[in-house]
Amino acid sequence: MKKVLQMTFLLLFIVTGCGPSSKITSTWKADNAAPKKFKKIVVVGIIRESDRTLRENMEQHLAADLRDLGYDATCSCDEYNPKAFENMTEEQAIGKMRNAGVDAVLTVVLLDKTKERYYVPGRVRYTPYVVYHNRFWIYSRTVYDRIYTEGYYAENTKYFWETNLYDLTENGQQLIYSAQSQSFDPVSSETLGHEYGQMIAKDMVKNNVLMNLKTTTVMKAM
Repeated sequence: MKKVLQMTFLLLFIVTGCGPSSKITSTWKADNAAPKKFKKIVVVGIIRESDRTLRENMEQHLAADLRDLGYDATCSCDEYNPKAFENMTEEQAIGKMRNAGVDAVLTVVLLDKTKERYYVPGRVRYTPYVVYHNRFWIYSRTVYDRIYTEGYYAENTKYFWETNLYDLTENGQQLIYSAQSQSFDPVSSETLGHEYGQMIAKDMVKNNVLMNLKTTTVMKAM
């Protein structure tokens, strides 16, 4: 019986605790966008200073996932100090990046962050019939707990994101890709950054905005 209970709790944990917290809700791609081998991509997080750790995690993971595709990518938190572009004009800021070899910018913007408080009733727990009906004591204790356990309040956090890729190789700054996403109650900012970076990188390859340079190199070598 003890093993049955342990397996039941393990299955519940797997079902409720391992799903992805982020999903893409919409994407857009420029008509003339084609996979390009950018020389250097910088990831810029536009997130409130109070969420500095979150910004750094998002930038670092996105940059790492771009490097996994074979691109030279860095995050603005490593490349520039927080006031690097302060009091600069648009032309000066773009010139500064181009002078550093940057020919593409990937922005990640936290559009909104909301918290939802909800009530969890104490009787929602369910134990399979064969587990607690088989023995009187287990059955009586389970039913007793279900009847007398009080509910509680829980809080979820939802993030709304927008990620854009700009091509700086042209005369201006061409937007070639945009994705809007939602993240629901992530375990931590580290987990969120890791999951989000992989999701966006895969989506850009899927939409032929970027290519997996490592796979392309291997294919050519064969």
